[in-house]
Amino acid sequence: MTRRKFIHSGVAAGLVAPALGALRPDRLDEAVTALTRATVTGQINAAVLHVTQREATFTRSFGKAPDEHAMFLLGSISKPIAVTALMALFDRGAFRLADPLQKFIPQFKGDQREQVTMQHLLTHVSGLPDQLANNDALRRQHAPLGEFVGHALRTPLQFQPGTKYQYSSMAILLATHVAELISGTDILTLVERTVLQPLKMQHSAQGLGRFKLTDLVPCQTERAAPEAGGGDPTAKEWDWNSPYWRKLGAPWGGTHASAPDVAKFLAGFLNETGATVKPDTARLMVRNHNPPGVTPRGLALNVGTAAGSPGCSAKTFGHTGSTGTLAWADPATQTICVVLTSLPARAVTPHPRDLAANAIAVAMQP
Repeated sequence: MTRRKFIHSGVAAGLVAPALGALRPDRLDEAVTALTRATVTGQINAAVLHVTQREATFTRSFGKAPDEHAMFLLGSISKPIAVTALMALFDRGAFRLADPLQKFIPQFKGDQREQVTMQHLLTHVSGLPDQLANNDALRRQHAPLGEFVGHALRTPLQFQPGTKYQYSSMAILLATHVAELISGTDILTLVERTVLQPLKMQHSAQGLGRFKLTDLVPCQTERAAPEAGGGDPTAKEWDWNSPYWRKLGAPWGGTHASAPDVAKFLAGFLNETGATVKPDTARLMVRNHNPPGVTPRGLALNVGTAAGSPGCSAKTFGHTGSTGTLAWADPATQTICVVLTSLPARAVTPHPRDLAANAIAVAMQP
């Protein structure tokens, strides 16, 4: 079957029906309407919706997004992208999931640190906090990633490794720092070489890359998370829109990408293409590694029904971002849904990204 691609920008929602014949047009219209309403009313400045089901694709830009290739700050969707660069080294036998972090960073010891494994880091059960206590101060000082690493290595563990779940950006930072140590390459370059280039993600970069600040969609920081400078009028030099943060390329939140490029990334796992990691490794990353009673987690990916929208299967995997982004893939329906917006995730409930994705999940059902 010849691939069919339908790009809609500024087109009436009623024209959606021919795009994905297998879908319920009213449900796809519902997703478009949710984002149209949010941008027309000014709640969201910019958004892009991208949906793929098997060989059919629908993409539409909204508000101030210049086109379907508009590049957004992904927030935590950056985590699985950066970790995929790490897992490319796993494919070469450079480390095992059971390896203690101390094997690669000998000074990481004491206070049960010797128990922390690479798997603990990647599944958010390491005991490390999400953000450092001095996060704001480091960002205010325009600290490099290496300084964040140094503080993360010294920060106290909050529980015995492996015993409970606590979402941790600092765990992802240390895991990807291992990738830097093994490869001798900084994580920005490593992501570019091992993920973005092989997948032909031409509208993506870890940090700023070859792009200019003006190429990127600004975030609406007024109601952003406190660790991103939300509510702090003095944070303009280090918030999500600052040149410092956009260039830093933090592996826990500093990737820029378009919605179609995020879909390419998820498709690498959905279709097990082997472009970035081996098929066996792709399967390893999208299955749960945490014990019963602990929040399910793949390797830097959310997995299970909670990874998607209501109606998604237990095989679903994906991630969200505090910048107002959402992406999931459901193998049961061969569907990828990406919603990128400029409105912080915590700004409003329900968030328009969730309304749109919920409608897509229903539309994809047989």
